[in-house]
Amino acid sequence: MMKEINDYIDKIFADEDQLLADVLSSIAINGMPAISVSPSTGKLLTLLVSMARAQNALEIGALGGYSGICIARGFGEEGMLTSLELEERYANLAYENLTKAGFGQRVTYHVGAALQSLENLVQNNKKFDFFFIDADKENYSLYLEYCIQLAEPGAFIVTDNVLAGGSVISTEVKSKRYTEIMKEFNELVANHPRLQSILVPLGDGMTLSQVKNKPSFGG
Repeated sequence: MMKEINDYIDKIFADEDQLLADVLSSIAINGMPAISVSPSTGKLLTLLVSMARAQNALEIGALGGYSGICIARGFGEEGMLTSLELEERYANLAYENLTKAGFGQRVTYHVGAALQSLENLVQNNKKFDFFFIDADKENYSLYLEYCIQLAEPGAFIVTDNVLAGGSVISTEVKSKRYTEIMKEFNELVANHPRLQSILVPLGDGMTLSQVKNKPSFGG
């Protein structure tokens, strides 16, 4: 049922344009996994960045640049994307595709383990107002905590694949290797004291979170 619903949403609301279709083709040609976000998920990313008026976004997991383009499309006249990617050849293709889309001057790639890149960003006192997590699921909870450290007050954190193909809610769906991780992650996000969150069953499921202002003490 999830596939049918998403196919319907994609057909009605997110008919894919040629640029993004070319990105998917480039990913396939380069032998990379076909795990880009769905067209509707990409459109939602664009809308969220635009509605949040985000100017400084951080993406964890670049792959071939599909989600990066969707994020950059949400910027106005200004806006910068920082993208973390483990594989250098993935980052190179993503940069090539964002350049073709007209965003080459508005993206910076950090190649290597994301946790190390995130620690470097913290040490350099970087701040962001929008985050997209779509990388190795085993580190999702750690990525989330780093994003909160790096967040401007009121920043948005979007996390993909949180339904794990529906296996988090149905025993009739074959479990993925990260099904239990996603169950625990969803509980963490739902009850995190620094976040206000909701799960949207679009694509493979996305959690949308807004970072609360830090509580004040004393006085």
